[in-house]
Amino acid sequence: MISEKIQYMLWCYLGAVNLAAFAAYGWDKTKAKRKQWRISEKSLLLLAAIGGSLGAFLGMHVFHHKTRKLKFSMGMPILLLVHAAILIGVFILTYPDALAKITILGL
Repeated sequence: MISEKIQYMLWCYLGAVNLAAFAAYGWDKTKAKRKQWRISEKSLLLLAAIGGSLGAFLGMHVFHHKTRKLKFSMGMPILLLVHAAILIGVFILTYPDALAKITILGL
């Protein structure tokens, strides 16, 4: 079972990294329009890989940025699914009885 303090720290981390990823996509799009220095694709992908996949995915679509590049258009949804599976696994480990209750309800 994961302690409440660790859960809180995990949610804070995920919130911060997703906010950073979303902002990075917006910032890079602005820089691209102005033909200025850009954030590297490697950095954008790294932000997503370390837990910011939701923010990166939303940033891609809100700012219409990197949506034509295959490694982003295919990679980001896959990474988002992997991160979602990890969070579901953490939830199941933290609240093992919750899964039984969901199964009983037929969900």
